[in-house]
Amino acid sequence: MTNTHHAISYVEFGATDLPATRAFYQAVFGWEFNDYGGAYAGIKTPSGDGEVGGFNPTSAPGDTGSPLVLLFSEDLDATLVSVQDAGGAIAAGPYEFPGGRRFEFTDPSGNRLGVYSES
Repeated sequence: MTNTHHAISYVEFGATDLPATRAFYQAVFGWEFNDYGGAYAGIKTPSGDGEVGGFNPTSAPGDTGSPLVLLFSEDLDATLVSVQDAGGAIAAGPYEFPGGRRFEFTDPSGNRLGVYSES
């Protein structure tokens, strides 16, 4: 799967009950998953080659499981600076995750998005 610089690439959904959430989407849409030890479930592409999103378990009170849109960046550090220069607020990171690095930010309207790179 090829990623495009600064394009929407992945969507993460919060899951207060990961097994029930996986079962729901499998029953309704036939989705299949990559299991990461109960800590995360990746949503496989229809072809099974890669992922289009995932379920991130959360137990935070009041967290509704709102989707987190992720953008791909060829240069995470430069994108971070651009977000800050344009008035975005860094909410998390940059931090490493299996497969790369990422950070999360909020835009002027309070929308939270993430940006990741493969290195």
